[in-house]
Amino acid sequence: MNVKIIKSEKDYEAAMARLSALMSLDPKSNSKEENELDLLALVIQDFERQTVPPVKADPIESILFRMDQMQLTRKDLIPYIGSISKVSEVLSRKRPLSLPMIRRLNQGLGIPADILIEDVETDSSVVDQEPEMDFSRFPLKEMLERGCFGDFEGNVQRLKDYAEDLVRKFMQDLLPKRMEPAFLRAPMHQRGDRKADEMAILAWRMCVLRKAREVISAREYKHGNITPAWLRELAKLSAFDEGPKLAKEYLARHGITLVIEKHFKRTFLDGAAMLDNDRPIVALTLRHDRVDNFWFALLHELAHVAKHLKPESPVFIDDLDRTNPESVEAEADAMAQEALIPEKSWSTAKVRQTLSSEDAIAFADEIGVHPAIVAGRLRHEEKNFRLLSHLIGKTGQVSQTFAQ
Repeated sequence: MNVKIIKSEKDYEAAMARLSALMSLDPKSNSKEENELDLLALVIQDFERQTVPPVKADPIESILFRMDQMQLTRKDLIPYIGSISKVSEVLSRKRPLSLPMIRRLNQGLGIPADILIEDVETDSSVVDQEPEMDFSRFPLKEMLERGCFGDFEGNVQRLKDYAEDLVRKFMQDLLPKRMEPAFLRAPMHQRGDRKADEMAILAWRMCVLRKAREVISAREYKHGNITPAWLRELAKLSAFDEGPKLAKEYLARHGITLVIEKHFKRTFLDGAAMLDNDRPIVALTLRHDRVDNFWFALLHELAHVAKHLKPESPVFIDDLDRTNPESVEAEADAMAQEALIPEKSWSTAKVRQTLSSEDAIAFADEIGVHPAIVAGRLRHEEKNFRLLSHLIGKTGQVSQTFAQ
C-alpha cells in the first residue's frame, strides 16, 4: 500500500483507477486492500473538495422538497409567492423568484436564502430583514424608460413585482454595498414649497450619479476655486450661442462635472449640487428649458458647491420657483444674481426705466452676457412674464445646444 496526497490531475486519474480496481475486488473487512480503499477515498475526497466547486442546490427543487417534507400543496404557497398562477409559474420555472418571495419563503418555510437566490451578485443578507423602503414607490416606469433596468421586459405589474430586485441591482451597480446606507440616508437639503416625491428624487439622484460616473475627470476639484470673479467669468460664456456647452467644458477643467438629467414626474426639480466622494456634481433638469433659467440655475448650484456643499451636507436639491428661500438658498441666489448682473451696473441701468428691447440688448452687451439674462431679470422684478418674450428665446433652446 502506497497511498500519496493527490497534487495533480494525473495523480487524481491514477488514484481513481486504483480505487475502481480495488472496489472490483470486493476486499474483505480489515484487509490490506480495504484499508487502502478507505485511504484512497479520503485523499480523493480531499482533492475534489479543493478543486471541484460545490454543486449549488436548486431553488425550485428545494421548495418542492420542503413541500414534500411539510405536506404542503401549491395553494399553501400562495402567502409566500402571491397567487396560484404565480405559484404555478415559479414551480414550472417560468417566473423567477423575487426578493420579497425569497424573504417570505426563508422566514416562513426555513429554506436558506443562499439556496433561493440565483443571482450570484445578490448578497443573502438583504433577505435577513424587511427592507427600509417600499421599492414599488419608485418611478419604475420612468426608470425603465431611462435604461435603469437593463433588458428587463414586462408590464407595469411585473415591474412592481420585481421592484426591489431591479432597484437594488441598479443601486448595486453604482454603489458598493457599504455605501448604500450612506447614500440613502444622506442629509438632503431641499428647497421648494411643493411636496416632492422622495422616491422619485432618489431615482433622479441615482441617474445623475450614473451619468457623472461615465465622465472621466482629468482634474481634481480644489475647494476655494469658485470665487465671485470665477463665477463672473463663467457667466460671460452665456453671450455665446454655444455657451452651455462651453460652461460644461469650463467646469470640467476645474474638476466639476455637469450633468443634464430630466426631472422625474412629481419632483419639480430645477437642479442639484451633490458630492460623489470628493468630486462635486452639478445636475440640471432643464425643467424650464430657457437660456436665462439655465444660467441662473447653473450659477445657483455652483454657489452651493462653493459655500455649502460638504461631506456632512452632501446634497442640495432645488426647486427655484420657491419665492421665500431660507438663508443658504438666499445666499446662493444672491451669488448667482451678482455673477450674472453685477448690482453696481444694474442699479444705474437705463433699461430698468425703459423696459425696451434695445436697451436690454445694449446693457447685455455692456456687461457681457446673453440678452435673455437681462430680460429674465426684468421679467422677474416687474412680475410680468410676457415682457421681452422675444429676447428670452424659444423653450428647448438649451437642450438643443447640448444635443448638437
